[in-house]
Amino acid sequence: MRKVFASAGAAAAFFASTAPLLAQADPWQTRFQPAATDMMRQIAWFELYTLWFIVPITLLVLALLAYCIWKFRESANPTPSRTSHNTLIEVIWTIGPVIILLFIAIPSFQLLTAQYTPPEEAKLTLKATGNQWNWDYEYQLEEPLSFNSALLPDADRATAGKEDRAAYPRLLAVDNEVVVPVNTTVRVLVTASDVMHAFAMPAFGVKTDAVPGRINEIWFKAEKEGLYYGQCSELCGKDHAFMPIAIRVVTEEQYNTWLTAAKADLPGANRALMAAIDGANKVASAGN
Repeated sequence: MRKVFASAGAAAAFFASTAPLLAQADPWQTRFQPAATDMMRQIAWFELYTLWFIVPITLLVLALLAYCIWKFRESANPTPSRTSHNTLIEVIWTIGPVIILLFIAIPSFQLLTAQYTPPEEAKLTLKATGNQWNWDYEYQLEEPLSFNSALLPDADRATAGKEDRAAYPRLLAVDNEVVVPVNTTVRVLVTASDVMHAFAMPAFGVKTDAVPGRINEIWFKAEKEGLYYGQCSELCGKDHAFMPIAIRVVTEEQYNTWLTAAKADLPGANRALMAAIDGANKVASAGN
């Protein structure tokens, strides 16, 4: 089964290579956001895998119900059957579901184990604290870096250089994004300062509750540079819908440069990073 996961992940990685460097919720979206981690690809595979069981079972039950309604209607059967049991049918509907559940349970347990078992020791630890209605982030380094991230007001877009609604969408753009290096295992310690929140990043395949007085641990390893959006996923008060999460994945060099500058001037470091990324994108586009 692990080989199946690996093959599916490799195939998904090939097709994901053409995905945009931006993951966010889209209007009328019916599928997952583009996967940015191997874990998310496994989750997407498992969802499709379970549909091969769910859809036929649903259609079978629907067909059986329709048949019974038609076959055993009162006009066709004025005297109903008095059959109390049927051994063969009872054996089939007992053993059949057990087998199906085994086919679902084994890869499910493997996926659950993988979600709580990082492939390597985390190189970066980040603490995320949910507040009503923003996030505090702390990079747990020798010289810690802390800042607050909140919804970006429309009036501040020009000052922040985030007027592009496609890259910085309404209700998802924040004033200060979390910045992490690509292909690096990141541990996230999640908690809350007031009420329950939830830290969710769909493209990474991570989601956990932020509970006051408790620390929950998750991890991710982003494989593609870009800007990724999530949201608080636990009803936490009147501004629950205005509590986005934004993570920018950059190269190791860009991350180190940003980190050094951010300790002295976070807004300036963010603007410099955005300028470096925009410049690199323009060069890449011109080269193509």
